[in-house]
Amino acid sequence: MSHIENAPLSPAGFRIVDLFAGPGGLDVAADVLGHQVTGIEWDSEACKTRGEAGLDTFKGDVREFRAIFFPRAQVLTGGPPCQTFTVAGHGAGRRALADVLKYIEQLHDAVRAENQSWKGIFRTWHRISEKLRSKEREAEKVKARKREVEDIRATKRRAIRKRLVHLGNSDDAAKNILKELKDPQKLEFQDYELKGLLKELSDLNDELVKLKDELEELGDERTGLVLQPLWWVIERSKRPGSTPYEAVILEQVPTVMPVWKEYAKVLATLGYKTRTQLMHTEAFGVPQTRRRAVLMARFDPIAFANKTHPGYLRKVSESHMHYQPRAEQADHLFSDAPEKDESGKSKEKWVSMEKALKKAKEVAGNLELDPPPELHDRPDFTVVSNYGTGGDPKLRGRRDHDTPAATVTGKISRNRVVRKDNGEHLARFSSAESGVLQTFPVAYPWSGKDVPQQIGNAVPPRLALHVLRHVLEPELNDEEAEKRLEQATTALENWKPKKPVEVLEREDWDKHPFAGR
Repeated sequence: MSHIENAPLSPAGFRIVDLFAGPGGLDVAADVLGHQVTGIEWDSEACKTRGEAGLDTFKGDVREFRAIFFPRAQVLTGGPPCQTFTVAGHGAGRRALADVLKYIEQLHDAVRAENQSWKGIFRTWHRISEKLRSKEREAEKVKARKREVEDIRATKRRAIRKRLVHLGNSDDAAKNILKELKDPQKLEFQDYELKGLLKELSDLNDELVKLKDELEELGDERTGLVLQPLWWVIERSKRPGSTPYEAVILEQVPTVMPVWKEYAKVLATLGYKTRTQLMHTEAFGVPQTRRRAVLMARFDPIAFANKTHPGYLRKVSESHMHYQPRAEQADHLFSDAPEKDESGKSKEKWVSMEKALKKAKEVAGNLELDPPPELHDRPDFTVVSNYGTGGDPKLRGRRDHDTPAATVTGKISRNRVVRKDNGEHLARFSSAESGVLQTFPVAYPWSGKDVPQQIGNAVPPRLALHVLRHVLEPELNDEEAEKRLEQATTALENWKPKKPVEVLEREDWDKHPFAGR
């Protein structure tokens, strides 16, 4: 049974279902704002963190759940995995994006068709789902064959190396020949056995190329996942006996913005005011430069009833300045005025790594956490990224202590931290520190395996505070909204986990408080 069963909502509280919920970035923000959230997450390690944090969670594939499972949920949020679109400049990424946009258009046609019944809309979704499932099953077969061919190829390469050594080459020479081997059949060897092995290796290479092409044509299984939130909104809006969500909030990497814009068209047809916004995290108090594509929607029952265009939501106001690398700052030293928001108020300066980590140490001391989180005292430092820049893997990105962090990814634990003055190696970022750079509370109970990946995949909670406040509390004026955010930010920094809870399974849904009418 869910632990939120008897938890009363605050006066402005909402019941939220968070799809692809991760370790809880949006959920912990919603919690400090007084909302009730249940998340659906397939990754068992992220679920362990959520359980330790006391966050209501269902473990499972979102596709195994339905919007009708949670009729009492009022808000839908989520960030479907869309890594396939991050290669939008390549053929596979372009095709995946084109496929998703095509499916969204088909759903939109079904939704806006005159006299279209719920059964007709559902049949459209069923056809899309079946096509995607068929592609996924075929892709699994191709992947299995690809793994088999890769294993055979590895065996052939070992046999070639052994034969090269047998023919008088040194072990290093044999390794170098294999390392440079691109077209085995073009190598000239008199040895009959070696020529046969090279021919077999060439054939295996050709088959692998064909298998990779097949996988690109079949597409990524995550293509279907990005459609899930849209279907949940359609189901709640069009299925007889259901009521539309009051609000929808979705976020992902910038390359997903074309998907959100097509989503927004469908949501407008369903009676939602919408807004898509590319958000720079440092402009919302996150000590990290990161960009997120966000879709926000609020249901307008009058527009829905009258079948008129509901209009648009306002943009979320930025509270902090944008970060500019030092090489670019010189151009702005003599600017006429600091950055200002839409109301004309000057923005705060972005938050540096040093400031965020220092504040985390103060908070941890005040909370008297047991055990205390791993927080290091460091002199002025520079973070050397695990990634290369400008296409050069040897040219590592660098950020100093008094600037925001570069985008926090699953590789953050591999970033080197060195003294700024002499390059001496310092302690790398701990899980607690990495979480703080994503604006998770210093007391967040990171659990399970591959914690850096959990942190890198998460929604920055402070960004979520701004978006949730903006969409769910539009009645607040600027002064009230600013005060609300200040209080929520303080509550987020000082947040401590509730009692750990058991992660629920799909079969528990009918006993959940959001399932009851």
